Amino acid sequence: MLASWYDVQGPAADVLHVGELPDPVPGPGEVRVRVTVSGVNPGDTKKRRGWLGSSMPFPRVIPHSDGAGVIDAVGDGVDAHRVGQRVWVYGAQSYRPFGTAAQYTVVPDHQAAPLPDHLSDELGASLGIPGITAHRTVFADGPVDGRLVLVHGVLGGVGSLAAQLAHWAGATVVATVRRTADLDHVDPAVAHAIALDTGDPAAAIRSYAPRGVDRIIEVALSDNADLDNAVAANNAVIAAYATRTDRTEIPFWPLLFNNVTLRLLGSDDFPAEAKRQAARDLTSAAAVGALTVAVGDRYPLDDIAKAHDHVDAGGGRGRILLTIPQ
Repeated sequence: MLASWYDVQGPAADVLHVGELPDPVPGPGEVRVRVTVSGVNPGDTKKRRGWLGSSMPFPRVIPHSDGAGVIDAVGDGVDAHRVGQRVWVYGAQSYRPFGTAAQYTVVPDHQAAPLPDHLSDELGASLGIPGITAHRTVFADGPVDGRLVLVHGVLGGVGSLAAQLAHWAGATVVATVRRTADLDHVDPAVAHAIALDTGDPAAAIRSYAPRGVDRIIEVALSDNADLDNAVAANNAVIAAYATRTDRTEIPFWPLLFNNVTLRLLGSDDFPAEAKRQAARDLTSAAAVGALTVAVGDRYPLDDIAKAHDHVDAGGGRGRILLTIPQ
């Protein structure tokens, strides 16, 4: 098969190779997917760079955890009727060596979720890490029907899906963007949008949530801790999946007296059943048109280094995808 891989960590152009590798064979409980589209996440490029001192988990790595394609072979114990089924894949390179930047990937049966025929491969390849992370931020602490949910960074991959999932599940959503110029990019049917460069974003948020917000989906805890404290309802949850400062300060005593829960979320290690439920809900929401994903630039597999550099540079608006040759 044609694939990309790296044997050492480092800059994309220096360590990523493209060439032929043996076709993988599914083992017991596994399926093989012929990949059409591979999603590129910041987590994929961080692993390749050795972010935070991480080392090579395997002697050789085919990157990327997310993708979409068609099951073409199954291992023992898997229903043979799955062959030919369109699927989206998550976790392909989570604690596993060979991900979706290849013509074939092998994953446990449940990590290949059925992709309804009316949904695109591009959408399917965009649901994995951002979608499952978004689902966990919204639902880890129970249903949100009738709740007020604040989503920071709503134009990002996780934030956009979190807002849509919360809206789909019956929440009133307030969402932030960095700049006033970005407000027009937020769907008013999904969320009330607030720009953080306004004079008093806390007051703007409170105008939609006078008693405070019940859940806060946080992409930059180091930047927003004081704002979150100012708008959190009693017993609120701050679900943080990212921060800009490794040692992040929080207003401890005000949050404590407000009985706020701080939940930190690392997607590779979510409970297995939480990932399965997320996959079911993401598919269901997408199937009824409740989820859309903005697709940014697409690259052929041969240009994977450029795709990684694009993500490392910030990615711009929209999902970065690789097209896998068939």
